[in-house]
Amino acid sequence: MSVRCPDLPFLPGYTFNPNIGRTKFNVDPKFDFIGKGNRALVEKVKPNMFGPLSDKYPSIYPRGECVELPGWIVFDKQILTFDAFFQETLEEVKGSPFQIRKVKIYYFLEDGTIQVVEPKVENSGIAQGTLICRQRIRLPAPMDANFYDIIDFNVGKEIEFYGRVFKITNCDKFTRTFLNRCGIAVPDPSVTPTDPYLNIREHERDAMQPRKPNRAVDTLGKFLENDKKVLHFLAYWDDHDTEYGYIHNLEIRYYLADDTIEIKELQSESGGEPGFIFLRRGKLPKVYKELPTPGADTDYTILNVLGSALTSRRFIVDPLNCGKEKVDYYTDKDLSIGAVLNCYNRRIVLIDCDQFTRDYYSAKYGISEFNPLPLPDSEKEVNEIPPPKERELPPWNGFGTHEDSAQNCLTVDPKPPHRDFKKFLMYDRDGLDSHILRFQARLKSKIPENCDRIFIISYYLTDDTISVYEVGRSNSGFKSSMFLARDKVKLPGQKVFSSKPPECYTAQHMFIGATLIINGFEFILTDADEYALRFMELNCTMFPQSDIKKIMDKVREKLKPIYKDFVKENLPEETPQMSYEKLRAKLCRIMGSDFTEHEMVTISRAFNAVCYNERYDRDKIRAIALTELKRFLWDDLDRLREYFLQRDATRSGKLSRKDCYTLLKACRLPFDSELINRILDVIQKDDDCNLLYDDLLRFLDRNYCPTRDVPPINIKYNLWWGSEREPKVGTMIDWCAFNKYLNLESTFKEVIGEDTLKALQKKYKKEGDGEGEDNKGHEEENEEEENDANVAGCH
Repeated sequence: MSVRCPDLPFLPGYTFNPNIGRTKFNVDPKFDFIGKGNRALVEKVKPNMFGPLSDKYPSIYPRGECVELPGWIVFDKQILTFDAFFQETLEEVKGSPFQIRKVKIYYFLEDGTIQVVEPKVENSGIAQGTLICRQRIRLPAPMDANFYDIIDFNVGKEIEFYGRVFKITNCDKFTRTFLNRCGIAVPDPSVTPTDPYLNIREHERDAMQPRKPNRAVDTLGKFLENDKKVLHFLAYWDDHDTEYGYIHNLEIRYYLADDTIEIKELQSESGGEPGFIFLRRGKLPKVYKELPTPGADTDYTILNVLGSALTSRRFIVDPLNCGKEKVDYYTDKDLSIGAVLNCYNRRIVLIDCDQFTRDYYSAKYGISEFNPLPLPDSEKEVNEIPPPKERELPPWNGFGTHEDSAQNCLTVDPKPPHRDFKKFLMYDRDGLDSHILRFQARLKSKIPENCDRIFIISYYLTDDTISVYEVGRSNSGFKSSMFLARDKVKLPGQKVFSSKPPECYTAQHMFIGATLIINGFEFILTDADEYALRFMELNCTMFPQSDIKKIMDKVREKLKPIYKDFVKENLPEETPQMSYEKLRAKLCRIMGSDFTEHEMVTISRAFNAVCYNERYDRDKIRAIALTELKRFLWDDLDRLREYFLQRDATRSGKLSRKDCYTLLKACRLPFDSELINRILDVIQKDDDCNLLYDDLLRFLDRNYCPTRDVPPINIKYNLWWGSEREPKVGTMIDWCAFNKYLNLESTFKEVIGEDTLKALQKKYKKEGDGEGEDNKGHEEENEEEENDANVAGCH
């Protein structure tokens, strides 16, 4: 041990070693009493070398009697310890307005710093430990210029640290001895008041202590008693509410060992697979809301998982099972004949049981009657099925089409809208049959220039789309262009943002005289092409304006009361024909607004009186053909006859049109294709449209009925089928055919008389005979059609 002067630095040369010059280093022995009657050898206390007093407690002696040392050396590791408490207000705990918190106050003598520590108590529910870290603390205001000193601490005093009041109740032995030697009297320890919160916890220890999460239920006894005991029931499920539903025959098995249910489907009338497991074995809940979430049906609830490694993980379990929901399951007391089970929202009716089940219920519940129930009548149930509900979609938001929006609502994966494929195959273009109805239209507008514009409206039957094309007229200011691209056109007056798809124009809206509103423009259909009129007449069930039978029935009902006046007023005097405009004016006045322009067009086409004479008949075509043969010096008729006989192996005297065309080309006849086709058109045919080649050979023989030569003509143009334009059908109407179809001849005879009627028919017949020999065949056809009450007139 070295001695140094505190005024000098702690460096070599400034310290004094008392062992220098010492030769004896033994310890002086000293015997003393340790306890009562126990002598022992203890270390002898040496006096202070700088004074007669010991240096063990230098701080309690007056100044000057010992060497003055700094405080951080003299009071090193010397701490005054006090027991204290403070009161904390509680607002959440009922019956405990505050709680008592015990602390330890440490006063470090070496530098006058203070530390407050609260000992940790297990399961306290509050954060404990160091409340005030080691530091010098000022006195409360208005004495906050000074710091706490040793004289401020004593048992029974109240001190305030940062607004919190601590009351000292006790101190340790070293503190009490140190204060007493300093002349400070230390009172006896005081009693710490009881904590009301701790009293509540002690009285309610059972409620506050955690419960065991695993509550095992002993089911071994029930299993041993009821093992291999199963209740069997027969039941059915009526699934007629669905589209292809039927009655399911089921077998229900209830296992008494663990109260589980298994449902098996038996052979049914619909041919279902026998032995199909309808419901796997398990407990069946009485009320089904939704499928349980993962972990909802476990025995306990895990609140948190602590730890990162798999081996050191631990779980915090909810001891109260706050989130667990009580579920009622079916038991044996809920099963009986006639009972209805709710099997996940499926209504299952029990109708019968086996003998073991009957004995079980008879012994346990005293039931004696077990009357089986019959199965329901499947046909009766089918008739009582309510119509399926239509799926409601959200309203259209204005983006894209209604079909695209509907597909996005039906499926998560967007798919293109379904097309009516059957309609596409039925009305797709097939050769010259385009299935496009074209109408001529004009624009109804307040601007005079727009009223003179001509439009062609095309209706496509394959997908119910409409296109509008404007036909430009010279000096009109409008050129020929597409007015509206092909698309579906919505009917006016509909809600734009609606969940239902909009109604569009259909084929039934297209007829002469109809008004179409397309994008705000009002179009009036004024005419139709021949293909559209012919298609609508052939499909008159789809187009009532083209059904001549319905139209004439409607006209007949209107003309019955006024038929006499109608005949007197409109009876033709010179010819049996009447103009379209005259009959239209009379019928429109009688029929009223219910009579459309298209119906009048149908009447005019049905009773057409316009005769059509071909420019080139059989004799003219034969003269042209013989002239061509003479010009090109062709005279090989015998070889052509041999070819015909060779091709006709059965000697039937007829060949197909294709074979005849091939043979004429093979014999190098100097004919153009148009002339050959016109020749084959006038050759005699049988019922199967096969050509009689003997007539064809006589047709090409110059010696048979010779004809005069004709000047050469442009065969490609003059004999082309489109070179001569047919007259428009319906400009003139056959009056006699129209009246005969009305079938009101009795009234007609009463008006003009029978003799006058016969005279008119005779006159009309003579005028018809004057048309020439070419029209005889047409007149015979007209007579047959009149006898059948069908369409009359020359076509």
